[in-house]
Amino acid sequence: MKYYIIVLMLVCLGISARAVNPIKEGNMIAGHVIVKGSEESIPFATVQIVGHSGGTLSNDDGQFEFRKLPEGKYTLRVQAMGYKIQEKTVTVSKEFTAVIHFQMEEESFMTDEVVVSANRNEVNRKMAPVVVNVISAKLFETVNSTDLAKSLNFQSGLRVENNCQNCGFPQVRINGLEGPYSQILINSRPIISALSGVYGLEQIPVNMIGRVEVVRGGGSALFGANAVGGTINIITKDPISNSFQVASTMSNMNGKSWEQYMGGNVSLVAKDNSYGVALYETYRNRNPYDADGDGFSELGKLNMNTFGVRAYYRPNHFSRINLEYHTTNEFRRGGNKFNLQPHEADITEQTKHIINSGGVSYDRYWGEKHKMSVYGSIQHTDRSSYYGAQRDLNAYGKTNDLTWVVGGMYVGNMDNCLFAPATFTGGMEYQDNSLHDVMTGYHRDMQQDVRIAGGFVQNEWRMNRLTMLVGARLDKHNLIDNLIFSPRVNFLYRPTDNLQARLTYSTGFRAPQAYDEDLHVTAVGGEGVQIKLADNLREERSNSFSGSLDWTLPVGHWQANFLLEGFYTDLRHVFVLEDIGKNENGDMIKERRNGNGARVYGVNLDAKVAHGREAQLQLGFTVQRSQYTREEVWTEVDGVELTTKRMPRTPDYYGYFTFTSAPLKRFDFSLSGTYTGKMIVPHLAGYIEKSRMEHTPQFMDINVKLNYTFVLNDHIKLQLNGGVQNIFNSFQKDLDKGEFRDAGYFYGPTQPRTYFIGIKIMN
Repeated sequence: MKYYIIVLMLVCLGISARAVNPIKEGNMIAGHVIVKGSEESIPFATVQIVGHSGGTLSNDDGQFEFRKLPEGKYTLRVQAMGYKIQEKTVTVSKEFTAVIHFQMEEESFMTDEVVVSANRNEVNRKMAPVVVNVISAKLFETVNSTDLAKSLNFQSGLRVENNCQNCGFPQVRINGLEGPYSQILINSRPIISALSGVYGLEQIPVNMIGRVEVVRGGGSALFGANAVGGTINIITKDPISNSFQVASTMSNMNGKSWEQYMGGNVSLVAKDNSYGVALYETYRNRNPYDADGDGFSELGKLNMNTFGVRAYYRPNHFSRINLEYHTTNEFRRGGNKFNLQPHEADITEQTKHIINSGGVSYDRYWGEKHKMSVYGSIQHTDRSSYYGAQRDLNAYGKTNDLTWVVGGMYVGNMDNCLFAPATFTGGMEYQDNSLHDVMTGYHRDMQQDVRIAGGFVQNEWRMNRLTMLVGARLDKHNLIDNLIFSPRVNFLYRPTDNLQARLTYSTGFRAPQAYDEDLHVTAVGGEGVQIKLADNLREERSNSFSGSLDWTLPVGHWQANFLLEGFYTDLRHVFVLEDIGKNENGDMIKERRNGNGARVYGVNLDAKVAHGREAQLQLGFTVQRSQYTREEVWTEVDGVELTTKRMPRTPDYYGYFTFTSAPLKRFDFSLSGTYTGKMIVPHLAGYIEKSRMEHTPQFMDINVKLNYTFVLNDHIKLQLNGGVQNIFNSFQKDLDKGEFRDAGYFYGPTQPRTYFIGIKIMN
């Protein structure tokens, strides 16, 4: 597989961009993309025909063309890194070539990216009815991230934490709500199941990602189940030019443990842009890290290979077929005595995942008025596991998981609907998840089938300065008796082009399931656990309210952007697990029931200030409160129930910053960091005598990265980089030790001080 990528890279080196020589022929558009003022050509700008499947790149001279177009009016959209997005309308005739020029204005940072997570349609971020934050490839470079888990901390309202010293599974919290309340999408498709979501954030390499769109607050009106706290939509890389990139990084964690990363990308596109293919591959190997010298890992051993391809074919200018495939082979192990078999160690949590996923979609356009999409996606996970302690032979397990989704969507633009121009969106979607989890030593043979059929409609009215969106979704879940109704209402007011005010009401729901990652914790404790669903179990529901101001303004020669958002989420019918006795095999039986609710409210602040490439600062900060509506029992000590009203593992204050600068043409550097405020964390008995609720300190971890780029020829560049992550080793100091430790008592930054060096070759 690696050799195929190398061959494709060599092919890319021989492909040169096609110059556009304007000719006098009809049914054609010829254009030029230049810098406003200097009239310098802008190469590799993305040029799209709005409302059509067509698109291309400007060549080395900033020129582009579209041929064999039917007569009529077309809107072209041009995007280029460092410049404001621009749209122009042009008329195509069979008598002559339509010539158009785009004079692009420089922009220090993007505020008007095209996003899809606001309303399932492509829309300028400034025009989106809800706040959509975008994580780009530039951020991955700035913070030296290799996987998605290491990147999400750099968005306000988001915080990634590691929940287990042994297996090291990460989860992301959105506005304080834990991982299961966040919906992870791949290209807007909900194919991340409960099982694959456990380690999923670390299994997604950044070199497969084009961008990540984050929407905070309930999103079930658009995307269905689990969009309670928010939605993270991973948009994979699309082939847009003939290019390649190879990167390798060596890291050392605090002088104790090494990690190696290698990644490669190749993209090939036809001259007429009728088809394209993008491939990626990554290899990652991490040795276990023991922070306190007790012989037990805090970060487990990890070995992972991923490969993927995304391709498209355009039968004509009005249609597009997309095809993608991804595969991951991952081994991870935590505990001690890594040279022995799992059951010969004091503690072992070991998994081997083989994940295969893919998807196909077809988009058909009828001018700028109508669009129809049909799609299907599938993911299969095969997992072999060992979750055991004290040399337990019964702790081997096997899990098989299959998720698939099919759907269709129609988008129609109307010149007038009742009182204003509007866009209608409607669609249907069916999702199926089948899981079989077996741990024979603990008499566990769990089969779970979840089927959800849903339909959604929304209408978005666009007036002069006001946009109003009203939408709803109806879902039927096979484990819930009643239909689930999820409405949304959004208002966007733009008094000026650089100021947007938004008000949002949205809803979310989370469906019940018998599988839970808590099962692996009880298995390590040597217990067998069976989970059943209570009769008349209801779905968890959220009602989210938010208001925001988004302001972009020039400050002298600087450009600034400020986003202030207030949010309130009311969570009801929260799922709880309660002990109801034991079965004939002596296994504990837990029942999933509806408990009380919770409330999360606060303020997110994002700020960006930039002066070209010379200095770019971005920061975010969150102030929030997360509380249950009533005291909740979290454990029992000496027959006495211990309760809390404050949500554990959720700080009231947290934030991030990034700073990049390019003082020289070939040299740039970045500083970044995250702040985690004080919180409460449950600490269960084992290493300590009695369980207790701990109050944690605050953390501030700082990172630095240096880059120097050599230009080997006109098309090939070589970059050397190096730096330190978590410079001051801001890491948990009161870790449990030994085989009876509470592996869940793990908080704060997920990585100790880490030194790294890397090399990258690209065109």
